[in-house]
Amino acid sequence: MSKRHLVTAALPYANGPLHIGHIAGCYLPADIYVRYLRRRKENVKFICGSDEHGVAITIRAKKEGITPQQVVDRYHGMMRDAFKELGIHFDVYSRTSSDVHKETAQAFFLDLHEKGIFEMKTTSQYYDKEAEQFLADRYIMGTCPVCSHTEAYGDQCENCGSSLSPTELKDPRSMLSGSKPELRDTVNWFLPLDKMAPDIRAYLDQHSDWKPNVYGQCKSWLDSGDGLQARSMTRDMEWGVPVPLEGAEGKVLYVWFDAPLGYISATKELLPNDWEKYWKDKDSRLVHFIGKDNIVFHCIIFPGMLMAQGDYILPDAVPANEFLNLEGQKISTSRNWAVWLHEYLADFPEKQDVLRYALCASAPETKDNDFTWKDFQSRNNSELVAILGNFLNRVYVLIQKNFEGKVPALSVLSETEKEVFDSFHKAPETIGKSIENYRFREALAECMVLARMGNKYLADAEPWKVIKTDEAAAAHILGVAARLAAFIGQCIEPFLPFTSIKILNSFHLSEMQWQDLSSLDWPSFLKEVNIEYPGLLFDKLEDDVIELQLQKLEENKVQKRAEASITIAAAKEAVEFDDFQKMDIRVATILSAERVPKTDKLMKLLVDTGVDQRTVVSGIAEHFSAEELIGKQASILLNLKPRKIKGIESQGMLLFAEDPSGKLHLLSPNSEIPAGSSIG
Repeated sequence: MSKRHLVTAALPYANGPLHIGHIAGCYLPADIYVRYLRRRKENVKFICGSDEHGVAITIRAKKEGITPQQVVDRYHGMMRDAFKELGIHFDVYSRTSSDVHKETAQAFFLDLHEKGIFEMKTTSQYYDKEAEQFLADRYIMGTCPVCSHTEAYGDQCENCGSSLSPTELKDPRSMLSGSKPELRDTVNWFLPLDKMAPDIRAYLDQHSDWKPNVYGQCKSWLDSGDGLQARSMTRDMEWGVPVPLEGAEGKVLYVWFDAPLGYISATKELLPNDWEKYWKDKDSRLVHFIGKDNIVFHCIIFPGMLMAQGDYILPDAVPANEFLNLEGQKISTSRNWAVWLHEYLADFPEKQDVLRYALCASAPETKDNDFTWKDFQSRNNSELVAILGNFLNRVYVLIQKNFEGKVPALSVLSETEKEVFDSFHKAPETIGKSIENYRFREALAECMVLARMGNKYLADAEPWKVIKTDEAAAAHILGVAARLAAFIGQCIEPFLPFTSIKILNSFHLSEMQWQDLSSLDWPSFLKEVNIEYPGLLFDKLEDDVIELQLQKLEENKVQKRAEASITIAAAKEAVEFDDFQKMDIRVATILSAERVPKTDKLMKLLVDTGVDQRTVVSGIAEHFSAEELIGKQASILLNLKPRKIKGIESQGMLLFAEDPSGKLHLLSPNSEIPAGSSIG
């Protein structure tokens, strides 16, 4: 282990509440990891805080008619309190609107500026004349040049997943005024990632043992056709950390320059005199817990910033998780398709550990995974209640009933009991290795193995029968079982801290150092202890409770749809009839369909156009399964110029209608007609 550990969890964006996808993505894994390090008596600091700058916050403020500061104040407090209630204990939970952060970020920027790192470049950016301001990427919407989705943002199309620049959009419009923006020149400061690429590549090559999803995404950025490009570290906005240079009025630091520096400013806030030991001493180890959408920023851009400055250590590990879906659909804040943490905590008081267990057991560690309420119910009833809770409760009840709550002493151990104790002694090392390698699902499963072993031991020994003929033998059996139960209480603490404290309190124990669990002296463990019965640790979740949550999900989505103002795009400029006649739109039959590997939204289709069979790539994988598309008829723009998407040549474009909820519908004939039939 290192001399000291600095563990960060991604700064949550303060423009909305937390949902279970956030928790499963990085905050719960980080908390488990830090709790384990603390149990090892390691020198560890756990850093987080609210990310309070950026375009999304100003958009929300404008919609609500309040200031950006009012937005971030609301959600900063909400997130801080929800984390605490779930048992996620940061050493500091700061915010990027603080004075300490502003000073830190500006000083870092000036340092790079004085070192001559930045390149000043004049670029053309969209400007809204009515709003009298330059437009950040997320303030611009238009038609995607790849899939023709009409609601693409200036930086990304959420329909097909393509990364974009604002000037690539067709029919761009300002989200502030709805008008068509114009291009104007503006000067910004760029971090020359292109020149830094060899050093960044060398750094990443030192960490080829990182999780494949992390290392692979970084390598794809480095190895793409254009490679790394210089990236602007300033923006033409009012909300954010002001650029501390003369002539830079009206400019702020780019949120992805500003936000990761929040880890440093939060550490300063926690340790004003000793923060540099954690950030600049080579004996310190920096670990970032993030979601997969933040990989590039934490593995390329932030390390590039630190390299350029020269005094800081670089991230040693970035164990990013993939995405957690909900009931088979992508979690969506815009559609209110989410389980919000603060609502869960209100609906399920005293069940924080049930959520921690369910999210850890189904964590998207290597690929996207799915949370369902039925699975949540099953894990509670079949695992926490029937296995862990059942074992502990039987131990408590039998000792209370037969020995007045006093844990019996041990007599001579049988060979079976010696084997059980030996397995328990080995468990902390096995669990610890899994945690150290960021395999938290695996570590949690090992804890449940102990509970299963405890249940099996009781079932085989049958102390409730033995006591009828041999009280001393029954006492010994329950003495063994009680020690196993208390041991489990020690091991589950990183995962289920609320349950752990109940178990340890019932046996009048405090948390032991993790290493000591592997060499425990069983006879003296729990010697002359009177149990305080904590009651049932878990209770069964009935079907009506789960159905209520499923109903709530659907109602929230319907309500969100009803509340949303349906904005109809303005009619496009008039075209001549001859121009329309140039489009060859026909009926096509879909012969085969398959998802494009390593994408969330793209589907590769083979269609019969009546003229030929051709391949079409379409961003519809979130709306249709491959199986339901095969055999369907659709409208196709046949004479669209071929375009390569993810290396696949797409030879046409299928036509869809999008309803107010965002769902796509095939434009199909009412009844089957021959492929190749013209539409017009």
